Amino acid sequence: MRRTRWHVPVAEILAALPAPDGSRLAPVFDRGDVSVELYAPRGRDEQRPHERDELYLVVAGAGNFRCAETRVAFTAGDLLFVPAGMEHRFEDFGDELVVWAVFFGPQGGYGVG
Repeated sequence: MRRTRWHVPVAEILAALPAPDGSRLAPVFDRGDVSVELYAPRGRDEQRPHERDELYLVVAGAGNFRCAETRVAFTAGDLLFVPAGMEHRFEDFGDELVVWAVFFGPQGGYGVG
């Protein structure tokens, strides 16, 4: 269930994970063309490409991030961008990984440029 809130404490959302279905993703905000989810994968990140452009804001943890054929190291505080439809995933991360996932814009995204 997506909800619009004025204050979203990370600790409160993490305490609710995993969801009853085992998901490590918690939808927390939805307004206009912006949706925000808290993502805390464990073990493997098995995401599939998304239909909208996406930003990840790394709250905690470090590892590598693959977007198409590009692989970069990341750490807490980093921002990662993924165009709509692009293969991507977190790799080589520990159980402390927590990221805000911000989806925005139209279906199909704004393009890579």
